[in-house]
Amino acid sequence: MTCVVRFHQHGGPEVLRIEDIDLPPPGPGEVQIRVKALGLNRAEALLRAGSYIETPTLPSGLGLEAAGVIETIGEGVTELAAGDAVSIIPPRSMVRWPAYGELVTFPAGLVVKHPPSLDWQSAAAIWMPYLTAYGALIEIAGLRAEDFIIITAASSSVGLAAIQIANGIGATAIAVTRTSAKKQALLDAGAAEVVVLAEEDLAARLKKIAGPQGVRVVFDPIGGPIFEPLTAAMSKGGILIEYAGLSREPTPFPLPAVLGKTLTLRGYLVHEITGDHAKLEAAKTFVLEGLETGTLKPIIDRTFAFDQIAEAHRYLESNDQFGKIVVTV
Repeated sequence: MTCVVRFHQHGGPEVLRIEDIDLPPPGPGEVQIRVKALGLNRAEALLRAGSYIETPTLPSGLGLEAAGVIETIGEGVTELAAGDAVSIIPPRSMVRWPAYGELVTFPAGLVVKHPPSLDWQSAAAIWMPYLTAYGALIEIAGLRAEDFIIITAASSSVGLAAIQIANGIGATAIAVTRTSAKKQALLDAGAAEVVVLAEEDLAARLKKIAGPQGVRVVFDPIGGPIFEPLTAAMSKGGILIEYAGLSREPTPFPLPAVLGKTLTLRGYLVHEITGDHAKLEAAKTFVLEGLETGTLKPIIDRTFAFDQIAEAHRYLESNDQFGKIVVTV
């Protein structure tokens, strides 16, 4: 028997339960991992609430990121061994491959031996933020040293990963945040400029920062009314990459800017990277090299114990965090 987190109905954090289940041994091509830490993501709250892109059969497990020690390997697994310290690439389906548990089973292709310098909490906070930011900034946008890049929701784990990647390339990272509460922290995290939505005119401030050449890359998980000032600040031929849709307000299509500047508005999911072997291998190399050199360093906001999983989800939904929320197991 092993303890896992499941929910039997959709709802708030209170529907999460810690339960004992029988976990079968790993099958061919799989490994079983004794989990030391979990990384929390907004996608898990959406699955729990019944509003995610994946519809689970109840009761359902959940979770996209974990780090721990391989306990058992399945038939045909040759590049991993029992005792390896590993972390998990987010699977396409967290219903099929849930990470919230003391012992979890994953395909060997989604399991990575991470740098030994990382502690368990940091190891559990790597792959969703850095793969998401890498795919957008490097694979799709082809970010260059001379580029200005706008990063909205910049205090999220993905936003902070994007700042670090932009700095590693030499680009100018412009962080956008709701209030001034996190302005100094964003500057300390490497943002060249910080724009505070509640206090500043977004379009005017962006124009002042980027000048007449404008901003070539926008990395946004919000949508909604900010689309118009964001695209107004973009350069000719620029690209706006949308990877979520957090705004509850309608998102206008900024037709004059799109036509006048021949802009690209591009939807994006991290599955574009994790589902393509060649792209995933390139991304893993990029991220692991960044971790080794210190260019990339996960930022942990707060750590909860495993039996505080509901409390951790409440905090996840508060939007108060700066970086990654982690649960130790």
